[in-house]
Amino acid sequence: MKTIGLISRRLVLAAAVGFGVLASAGAATAEAIKVAAIYTLPVEQQWISRIHKALNTAAERGDIEYVFSENVANTDYERVMREYAEQGMQLIVGEVFGLERAARKVAADYPETAFLMGSSFGPVAPNFSVFDNWIHEPSYLSGMVAGAATESNIIGMVGGYAIPEVNRLMHAFMDGAREVNPDVKFIVNFIDSWYDPPKAKESAFAMMDAGADVMYAERFGVSDAAMERGVKAIGNVIDTAADYPGTILASAIWHMEPTIDKAVANVANGTFEAADYGQYSFMAYGGGSLVLDESLVPADVVEKVRAKEAEIMAGMFRVNVNDDRPVSDN
Repeated sequence: MKTIGLISRRLVLAAAVGFGVLASAGAATAEAIKVAAIYTLPVEQQWISRIHKALNTAAERGDIEYVFSENVANTDYERVMREYAEQGMQLIVGEVFGLERAARKVAADYPETAFLMGSSFGPVAPNFSVFDNWIHEPSYLSGMVAGAATESNIIGMVGGYAIPEVNRLMHAFMDGAREVNPDVKFIVNFIDSWYDPPKAKESAFAMMDAGADVMYAERFGVSDAAMERGVKAIGNVIDTAADYPGTILASAIWHMEPTIDKAVANVANGTFEAADYGQYSFMAYGGGSLVLDESLVPADVVEKVRAKEAEIMAGMFRVNVNDDRPVSDN
């Protein structure tokens, strides 16, 4: 087994992004950190695309040498993790939902390799850190936009799987919609797939047939249905407004850069340890943001949303976290 030291001689810049709350850590590195990522889906998939984008940004700055594997089956994941560890990678990034035990076993076998994994569970010493896309705050704000926009008072919501990472975003969205529109009702469905646009589209059409005039597009395919039917949609994780002109009112955006930059800096200066990096997806760290189309959203609604955003940023409003499975209103 090859041992990789978390070498303290080398320092990299922990770049500030988003709202600029993260401070830089150290000076530019003379030798880039070796980073590998393992993805179970294509890098184009919205959740994974945000991690891939952040790692590419770090690589373009010269902070890291970046390689990745995509479309890795769960049955192959442990093998790929071990191969990257044996190749001398100093930081291995990925998502381990559904294969937690195997991933943690690998990390235990390579205690001096840093692991940063998307996970539903906690970190484990000395080297297994976790992250998640905690964008419940901009999700709440996007819900405010949707609640003000609906005329039928019915919003459709299509999700992938009813796991905590998805559930909390949906609940935050629903809470935001209810703040501005107490009469709003929700139709909720999960397609039990992370990537099945035709199935998501079919589910969206069914909700529109039931009266939904605003759609929450947690999965690809929903916005396609909305555009075809001439109803509005709310995006999630990435900004797809340019692909659906006149359709996307707002989107809750995930920025993975603060998480990646912090982990890389910690590896570089020898301080990486098991920790929960979830906080770096919060708006205060630049890990989450709201984009909205002011040509589609009335000025008074924009004003309300921006005021609530300011409260969140000032620590004066906390969005509730609810990991339970959301259900349709009766």
